[in-house]
Amino acid sequence: CDGSKEGQGVRRAAASDGNQKEIVAALRAVGAMVIPCHAVGQGFPDLVVGYAGETWLIEVKDPSQPKHRHELTPAQKLFHAAWPGKPIAKVFTVKEALQAIGALRGEIS
Repeated sequence: CDGSKEGQGVRRAAASDGNQKEIVAALRAVGAMVIPCHAVGQGFPDLVVGYAGETWLIEVKDPSQPKHRHELTPAQKLFHAAWPGKPIAKVFTVKEALQAIGALRGEIS
């Protein structure tokens, strides 16, 4: 998930959301394998997560950022709409991330 494209100029590495490290640590603590992919670009989600025989794509948004930063970018909207697998989870918190992969039961609020 390095985001490099042959024949294209060097792309500045995308910064991860401020809460991504905490979310990754929590997912790993419950036994999930987590591959950060926030630098891929082109709308690709921030995390690829494997847990309990399933694979999830997760888009991390930082709740401390202004509301307009909570929305998907145009590239993310296109990717989410075109993705043929299970829906991509958009999460703001550790709880939402754990619920998204089924490590916590209950509705995401």
